[in-house]
Amino acid sequence: MRATRLVILILSFTINMLEAQSPQTKQNSIQALKVAFITKDLYLSADEAQKFWPVYNAYMEELKKVRKEHKDDVIGGEEKSLTVKKKYFIDFKKILSSEERANKVFLADRDFANFIKKELQDRQRMRSLRFGEADKNNKPASPQTDY
Repeated sequence: MRATRLVILILSFTINMLEAQSPQTKQNSIQALKVAFITKDLYLSADEAQKFWPVYNAYMEELKKVRKEHKDDVIGGEEKSLTVKKKYFIDFKKILSSEERANKVFLADRDFANFIKKELQDRQRMRSLRFGEADKNNKPASPQTDY
């Protein structure tokens, strides 16, 4: 429980720092957040982490390449992405010693993307409220009283 709170605190703090950074620094910070998030989510030991991260980074590079090559071919891209995931599932299973933990790599990846998306949406909403912009329902940012 204490470790979870610490990771959440670190993630929140790091995301706060992202707003004032250059695009490259932001990307590095997001990558550091992702490493912390996935390491915690998979309960990686130091030995596992040492073996896991080079394989995971190779997996992500291969996935990026597939997405770039198939940006206009959704079905082909999905098929190729699935092939890459199946290939790396075997490698993750060897490192993490179980199918369940190997599968959790892909779930943790998705959970991290959802975490970042929600955090950015929350920040945008707070920014809109802070600067007096209307929300999505065209309601004023501050309540007004009708007399």
